[in-house]
Amino acid sequence: MSDHGSSPRAVADPVIDITDLFAFPSPERPNHLILVMNTFPYCGPSALFSDAIDYRIRLRPLTIASTGAKAAFAVGEEETSFSCTFSAAQKIKGSHQFVQEGVCRTAHGETITFRVNDGHGSQSGGLRVFAGMRLDPFFLNGEGILATVLTQKLAFPGNGNNTAHGYNVLSIVIEVNVSDLFKSGDGLLFAVAAETMTIGSVRSRLERAGRSEIKPLVLLLKNLDPVNRDLELRELYNLEDPFQLGPHYVGAYRARMNANLPFFDGLDGKTDWPLDQGGTHPLTELLLADFLVVDVSKPFTEDGWFEIERAMLKGEPHRTCGGRWLNHDVIDSIFNLLVNAGNGPLISDGVDQATQPSSRAFPFLSPPNPSPPSTLPNLSATIAASATRD
Repeated sequence: MSDHGSSPRAVADPVIDITDLFAFPSPERPNHLILVMNTFPYCGPSALFSDAIDYRIRLRPLTIASTGAKAAFAVGEEETSFSCTFSAAQKIKGSHQFVQEGVCRTAHGETITFRVNDGHGSQSGGLRVFAGMRLDPFFLNGEGILATVLTQKLAFPGNGNNTAHGYNVLSIVIEVNVSDLFKSGDGLLFAVAAETMTIGSVRSRLERAGRSEIKPLVLLLKNLDPVNRDLELRELYNLEDPFQLGPHYVGAYRARMNANLPFFDGLDGKTDWPLDQGGTHPLTELLLADFLVVDVSKPFTEDGWFEIERAMLKGEPHRTCGGRWLNHDVIDSIFNLLVNAGNGPLISDGVDQATQPSSRAFPFLSPPNPSPPSTLPNLSATIAASATRD
């Protein structure tokens, strides 16, 4: 899950599917930001990037507009982006292997070319790019999550099996000098989102990703939604601009979250997130602002995920860089957030690390598994189908 197979379209055409987004200050180079966009879940050993897709990572400056129960961000208008496109793969003469070239363009007009699966990547000025197959850094106990949804109570054993064990993804890793991000030089707090787009005169957003588990978990369950019980909202959600939801369906997304978030809050038999008088969950508006939040003035940390937002809800200054590190146990963090608001006791799904943890050196993700599993999990679809049974 995380964002694996997060909509029917993504399951049908996994080449467009964004599996994960990560953003964190470089642990090896001060004043540099690392952006990681993983795509094509469970891909085979010969998989390559599509020459029909623009793989984009977008950033905008943020300010904290309010804290406490109505915590919210104000998203700036200035934007920087990294757009990666790829040529059609070419067969190497006298070989059965293929080679693929790519180019990354920034919003400021910089261009850098690279070869797919070159472990060193390519560097120009303050920009460095890697693209290629890597071992999926995500990990979760999928069976435990399914059992939790079906039984409507926490169903995680002491030790679980990693549903993502041994699978590969196609990764894009970008390292950029923080001083090069925005021409105005404003701000040290950024919003980060990823998207896959069509290439051509008519542009269309295919997938988007910000925080983990928004589509695969928070927006997934339809049977609890009294307003849109029969509507697959996630395809509409993917079409939205990550930084500015349109007016037409935001009420539907809000209703789905307000229906599903109390379900997770009740899994431990108590309420830690009481709804307001209008039936709005305290996390709904923050989660609708679906992007990673990273503070580049803070040093690298492994456990910054959602810390900035938590501090906002408490009315306190944040302490970490936020964002998301590759080895962070995001499933445990999400369940502790949704189920008990971090009030304890600690919830663990029983899976604590990936197949092989990522390193602290570029391009960070571990090399691919040369013999990945041949069977493909589709956990989101299984949960969705099971949860529709009354």
